[in-house]
Amino acid sequence: MTVRHRLAGPRRASALGAALLSLLLLGGCASLPESSAPQALGTLNRQPTSDGPPLPLSGRDPDLLLRDFLQATADPANRHLAARQYMTPQAATHWDDTAGTVIVERPDTLRESRSGDKATYVIRARKVGELSADGAYKALPNDPREDKIEMSKVDGEWRIDDLPDGVIMDSIAFGKSYRRYVLYFIDPTGTALVPDLRWIAAPKVQLTQRLLGLLNQGPQPALAPVLRNELAAPVALRGPITKANGDPEDVGIGLGGVHIDFSGVSPLAARDRELLAAQVVLTLSGADILGPYQLLAEGKPLDDRYAAGGWSVADVEAFSPNAYAQNRVGLHALRGGGLVQVDSAGVTATPGYFGAVNNLQSAAISPDGQLVAAVAATGRPAPDPAQTLMIGSYGGNAFPVAEGATISRPSWNADGAAAWAVIDGEHIIRVVNDRATGTVSRQEVDISALIAANSGARLPITEIRVSRTGVRAAVIADGKVYVAVIERHADGGYALTAPLPIGITLSTRAISLSWLGADTIAIAREGNVDPVSTVSIDGSQPMPQTTRNLTAPVRAISASSDREYVADFRAVLQLTSNPDGGEPYWREEPGLGENAIPVLPG
Repeated sequence: MTVRHRLAGPRRASALGAALLSLLLLGGCASLPESSAPQALGTLNRQPTSDGPPLPLSGRDPDLLLRDFLQATADPANRHLAARQYMTPQAATHWDDTAGTVIVERPDTLRESRSGDKATYVIRARKVGELSADGAYKALPNDPREDKIEMSKVDGEWRIDDLPDGVIMDSIAFGKSYRRYVLYFIDPTGTALVPDLRWIAAPKVQLTQRLLGLLNQGPQPALAPVLRNELAAPVALRGPITKANGDPEDVGIGLGGVHIDFSGVSPLAARDRELLAAQVVLTLSGADILGPYQLLAEGKPLDDRYAAGGWSVADVEAFSPNAYAQNRVGLHALRGGGLVQVDSAGVTATPGYFGAVNNLQSAAISPDGQLVAAVAATGRPAPDPAQTLMIGSYGGNAFPVAEGATISRPSWNADGAAAWAVIDGEHIIRVVNDRATGTVSRQEVDISALIAANSGARLPITEIRVSRTGVRAAVIADGKVYVAVIERHADGGYALTAPLPIGITLSTRAISLSWLGADTIAIAREGNVDPVSTVSIDGSQPMPQTTRNLTAPVRAISASSDREYVADFRAVLQLTSNPDGGEPYWREEPGLGENAIPVLPG
């Protein structure tokens, strides 16, 4: 079918909660047999999300019918059967709903012509996101979109006779129909799981199979070169999924747990079986599918330790990225050019080099609290470098590893093996610390993909923050926020690949960011209108945070999974829950003063 697009006039953008084109598994539950042929998890179709879509309202005017149609596209079941009911038989047959999925904001239906049994309408809207076939969401600039729709009467009822291929979805309808779910895959070291966001519109009774099917398909293409997946061929589902008590009804709802039998698991070592269990348990528990999780391999326990009671979330919690996001070091800050520790006893200078100097401009502490990377002012006039990157032990000495006119706030890997920083706005370096030998080496990180994402122009990069799993990096480039994949090449070098713009709806430049959790970024930006906000790593769910007690401008932000701090015009403040249940507020950390900068591990 012919696609027609024209540019429309600008409309003010608003924040959007994302959604996705869901993928559905072959359904059907029955009592688990003694033995059965393996069931491939990747065999998918679109099952109904309800008992059946409602028919279009009788006697509907064409403009109102189009509005109803844009609501109906939020149901992907049976190849968008709900939406096809608004079309003539010929259009319903030829419409290709796999040609792409675009989420639009506040669509307007405008009549271009109407005479007798024929009418032409234009749908004008702004694009805010798109959904790929694997259910991944990508935020889009709020560019205008215009689609021409031809309509005609069939048996006295208006129906769509010609429309562009692909799915146009109204953002409000998606917010009602879709929910974000998190799949978990294994990091390169085999020690932690990494989140991969997908959006699904599915009834609860289908959700367990749907999530396992998506796990079996593997991570998104951008993450596939980096992550491992134990729930991949030859592993397959052996028989249907039931409740742990054998009840085939309503898997995952209420009590009873989940009973899953896998084939193809015998080659897996004990550690790999544990990782498989962690992927399944954390993915299902995050979707409110309750345990215990009885996981079998060819009818026998996947691990004899959990043969009686099944697996629980606590059994695999050590692999959760949330465990890596916890702050075990406590709050520190830069005050008067030196590193200080902040605790219930007050504010005290840290021992060693970093607490004794007065020329530090930014700092980062490794997650285990053993190492510090900091940017120090050299005090030398131009053209000599103005800043030096110093690395040393917490409480010990430090030595210079790089110089530049500008150096960004450093960021540590989760294991403290490397610190990352931006030199002169255009070079990202990775400083590797060998704790066994005490030697340090410097690597230049390949940022060609980031440059390509900006139409080949070099970007002034002002911030990089490495995720606590070490698989992603959040970057501020030219005031815009990107999340990229950290990929290691065969030669030992590193590259930032597949940069995804997030925070697209932000109206002012970003100046600082931090990982709030494994899949959420906290952003501080210029201006006094919503200076602090959060956004998911796929660009969905942008959310302004409270400004209670903040005094713009905000200068820096530092966060962990359970704490969030900012430095504003006058103080360092912590985001605090209101004990009365009202709106949260920012509470000043006493003793730090107006020029201090909060420092959390990472």
